[in-house]
Amino acid sequence: QAVGSDFGCARFRKSPTNPSVMSTFGTLFRVTTFGESHGVGVGCIVDGVPAGLDLVEGDIQPQLTRRRPGQSSITTQRNETDQVQILSGTEKGKTLGTPIGLMVRNQDQRKFDYAETSVAPRPGHADYTYQVKYGIRASSGGGRASARETIARVAAGAIAEKWLAETYGTRVVCWVSSVMDIFLPPEVARELEEKPPTREEVDTIGTLAEDDDNDYFIDRSGQKYSRQTGLPLAPTEKPDGVTFEAGKKIYTRCPHVQTAAKMAACIQKLRAEEDSTGGVCTCVVTCPPVGLGEPCFDKLEAQLALAMMSLPATKAFEIGEGFNACKMRGSQHNDLFTKGGNALLHSQTNHAGGTLGGISTGEPIVMRIGIKPASSISQDQNTATFDGEAHVLSVKGRHDPCVLPRAPPLVEGMAAITIIDAAMRQRARRGGPLQTLTEADVTMAVAA
Repeated sequence: QAVGSDFGCARFRKSPTNPSVMSTFGTLFRVTTFGESHGVGVGCIVDGVPAGLDLVEGDIQPQLTRRRPGQSSITTQRNETDQVQILSGTEKGKTLGTPIGLMVRNQDQRKFDYAETSVAPRPGHADYTYQVKYGIRASSGGGRASARETIARVAAGAIAEKWLAETYGTRVVCWVSSVMDIFLPPEVARELEEKPPTREEVDTIGTLAEDDDNDYFIDRSGQKYSRQTGLPLAPTEKPDGVTFEAGKKIYTRCPHVQTAAKMAACIQKLRAEEDSTGGVCTCVVTCPPVGLGEPCFDKLEAQLALAMMSLPATKAFEIGEGFNACKMRGSQHNDLFTKGGNALLHSQTNHAGGTLGGISTGEPIVMRIGIKPASSISQDQNTATFDGEAHVLSVKGRHDPCVLPRAPPLVEGMAAITIIDAAMRQRARRGGPLQTLTEADVTMAVAA
């Protein structure tokens, strides 16, 4: 059997007797995460990174900074800098081809906030299921079920993104497309999927500043919005206060400022009510190599669904038209072919979302991920103890009223890890480089 053959690695990854599978994702590009929310730290071991890739902490840190807590008034106030350290696998700024160890130390643990959860499991959280599965659980912070575990995925994903961008020009971008019952206007949502924003645009367009004294949000252009509704204000409705540059920033990661203001108002209202909500993230992978995916059970969309549904709080996944395809006719949904560059075909439209038969076509991969409301809320909840006795639980601590503004780096990371692993499997199969559609082909498909 050839070294690194797809079959052998797949057997290792899927073996039911291999305990490492529980915290390992990938076949040739493998990520194994470790650590708990309130432990010493969290991190991962990344196997399969090619030798010679330029890599320093500065290549990884920006994504961790985008996901870190304490960013604004609409996220958890836990104060963590989330500074990554490369422990192994590099020398003089280049990868050695050996396992890369990454570590982020926890700095702001408050275990006493979770004293009451030793008696009663938090409704909607994994306290109960971890206890009945393992007979023991982390006593604070959710342990491995905490979103803090995703730091490792984001760090590993940053490495994957760097290789994909340098090798194929592949880009991954994710943004917030809905919060609770607030959605991007349909025409805006469609345009963003067809012409994805840059990551910088996701981070800046929907960013607001808030003026606590005069009770408004303000965007980069100077437009003010109500903090109660998020609706635009006339210039005379509120007195001038802080400017956008001077105000405390709110990062919504929704690249449509009018919708972003409504989302921010909704999330702040829920925080005041000690409640939470969910929403949807949209992710687009542009310029993916052609031929990724291993039918029948490791189809590319199946692996992407596995990756996304392994993230904490995810409850739904769709690709391309998704559930909307169920209402369409075949004559509407079929993406007609035309001649493309690099001796490939390209699609005039992209209803399929970048795959056919579980194999990438080279068109942009378009997916949406549904995220539920955060389980940890401070309202009194009439629930039960682990022994089944009636109990009123009020969860203490610092929690997100909505995790969506911090979710894009998580989704981007898992998408990149999935794509790089699929690319390495296909490279092993072909014994050579992979093809991508030309930029002109993709532009033509979008215009159609």
